Amino acid sequence: MALRPDEFYDHARAAADGELRLPLARMTGWNISPFEQDGLRVAPLRPPVLPEPARHGEDPTDCDMCRKRDEGIWFNERWRLARIGGVGVPLVLMLFSREHYDMADLSDDMAAELGVLTTHLVRHVQALPHISRAHVYRIGDGAAHLHIWFFARPEGQTQLFGSWLPVWDDLLPEYPAAIADADAAAVADALVASYGGRRSDIDEQTHV
Repeated sequence: MALRPDEFYDHARAAADGELRLPLARMTGWNISPFEQDGLRVAPLRPPVLPEPARHGEDPTDCDMCRKRDEGIWFNERWRLARIGGVGVPLVLMLFSREHYDMADLSDDMAAELGVLTTHLVRHVQALPHISRAHVYRIGDGAAHLHIWFFARPEGQTQLFGSWLPVWDDLLPEYPAAIADADAAAVADALVASYGGRRSDIDEQTHV
């Protein structure tokens, strides 16, 4: 059984200093870290908040993702794909369920479909020129509606390896939108060809 919230906090606090600051993470010493350790410090550890604040869309009637179920670059009956703008890496895509599900709510059939879709998307993102890797993230703390992130890691930028990529993305200048739009369209077209679905929510193309 996992530690209770108060037990977890006490366990962590025992490793903190008098200001409740934990030591710097080993990750900050990696050569892919966007920060130098000198002058860097950890924010004070805060006690648990119970009950946790509600995530966006806990009430499906107030869910932005549900209201945008017909927006994106690729669709089928159960899923939609959108490009996320204003990012620093070459491409960020997000896959959403069209109905209001979280990951734990998926049927076995939808879960299997999610796995196949994820694999196809990774293949197509990594097939883009000058893209070395597609990172896939599911977090779920901010919104109750299922959404899966796909980050394209640029070729040759070895400092952007690994789990620091989303932080680098937030630090980098905005990537040219026209290039990202073209690459997103290429991924969507490839997904139609390899998996099925359609490029418009009103297109009558048959799902494979």
